[in-house]
Amino acid sequence: MTKRTLFELGGYAAAVILVGFGIAALVMGINGRSTVGSSLEQEQITGTPDMTPSAIAGEVTAAKAAQTKLFATLQQAGVKLSPSPIETPGCSVAGRLVSSGDRARCFAEYMRIHTFSATSGLTYSQMGRYVAKPGTAVKDTDGLGGTNDPKAAAVDPKTTQPVSNGRRDIWVTYTALTTALNASYMASQLALFAVVVGIALLLAGIGFAILAFVTFRVPALVAKTKDASTPPRNVQPA
Repeated sequence: MTKRTLFELGGYAAAVILVGFGIAALVMGINGRSTVGSSLEQEQITGTPDMTPSAIAGEVTAAKAAQTKLFATLQQAGVKLSPSPIETPGCSVAGRLVSSGDRARCFAEYMRIHTFSATSGLTYSQMGRYVAKPGTAVKDTDGLGGTNDPKAAAVDPKTTQPVSNGRRDIWVTYTALTTALNASYMASQLALFAVVVGIALLLAGIGFAILAFVTFRVPALVAKTKDASTPPRNVQPA
């Protein structure tokens, strides 16, 4: 076999491999997005009526006002904390079934607003682990009656243990749910990426096949056609 033939076969082999990988990536991506959608649908999560930018605006404004007031009180008491931004989501999922990664991420953004409303703008790490005793100084609390100091915590008479801060548990629940929702969004995006890569590999494989054919096979066919169409020359006797 000549080098020309080897290069031509190599081009076709590369095309077949690329097309094969492209089909595999395409199938995996489509199946991945389908799995994410069906898994979310099984949870039967539906957006609440306030999950639109306009409907949530009032709650965002109230949460920001409560956060500003609380952090001003804490700063006056000498507590150094930085407020976490409370931003209005730009998407809408009100009354819609959460059945895709995009809707899952949108639902998680609205859950953050609801959680901030319940904690006056404090995040999980900014709240105390325990319920503070009545009369505890503000500088020893999170401003909402929570404290990290066991000595300043209220004690449950039955267990003789510090009472847990219920507001802090809200953030635990929020984090668990939104992590799952955001993981669904990430999985959906990765599946979409696989689909895009699959299409790119398919096109590249087809391109390799065309390139190999045009580079090696077409010139040979043209030359063969010319030879067939050229009439034989008359040979003069010596």
